[in-house]
Amino acid sequence: MTPAIVLEQVGKTYDGAAVLSGADLSIARGQFVALVGGSGAGKTTLLKTINALIVPTTGRVLVDGQDVAAQSGPALRRRIGYVFQEVGLFPHLTVAQNIGITPSLLAWPVPRIAARVETLLDLVDLPRELATRLPAALSGGQRQRVGVARALAAEPTILLMDEPFGALDPVTRVALADDVRRLHETLGLTTVMVTHDVGEALLLADVVVVMADGAIIARGSPAALLSAAHADPRVAALIDAPRRQAEKLAGLIHG
Repeated sequence: MTPAIVLEQVGKTYDGAAVLSGADLSIARGQFVALVGGSGAGKTTLLKTINALIVPTTGRVLVDGQDVAAQSGPALRRRIGYVFQEVGLFPHLTVAQNIGITPSLLAWPVPRIAARVETLLDLVDLPRELATRLPAALSGGQRQRVGVARALAAEPTILLMDEPFGALDPVTRVALADDVRRLHETLGLTTVMVTHDVGEALLLADVVVVMADGAIIARGSPAALLSAAHADPRVAALIDAPRRQAEKLAGLIHG
């Protein structure tokens, strides 16, 4: 089966400085992949090459076996869901209008859009009565759920997420992360998520990709990464961080 996403030697240079170099990555249909690494590692740059928000300087990106460079950027992005770090809801539009904006651009019939909005509010665990409210009337967690619903509105098979839970409090963050994993499985999505939280990546993803200095330096299942002896100290430090936190918490609990 053709992979959902393939990056072949993808690089990106700004003013002579490489922010992404030689990235090779194949993502199977239905996988949940997390990109982790420190600030400036190249995670968001890599993510944005998938939907052509960033055009690689070298290499190529294939989505469903087709080179994204040969496709219309807007058309491509309308069939790939994208959840922004800062949500990015339109403040002057209601929740329903925000969710339905891509189907509207695709000229879906109004009844179909309305039905899709109701379905998505249920899927992201938001009361339907919120449909007529403006984003300013919602909590941060509710706005992020609307952002997820909007990304899924046009029934994409691929969902890209850039630090989707970063601005949320810990309780809301865990609840929304669990719901995103549930949606991934329920809808049969291929999901790629950028996160600084390695523990979150290990708990949510099928495959974790570790990046540093614009390059992919490790990848594997959470179990494989946790059990391996990593020669690269950057990988070892990153993967060991949640384990050390868990040991400290255990020490507090057991006194």
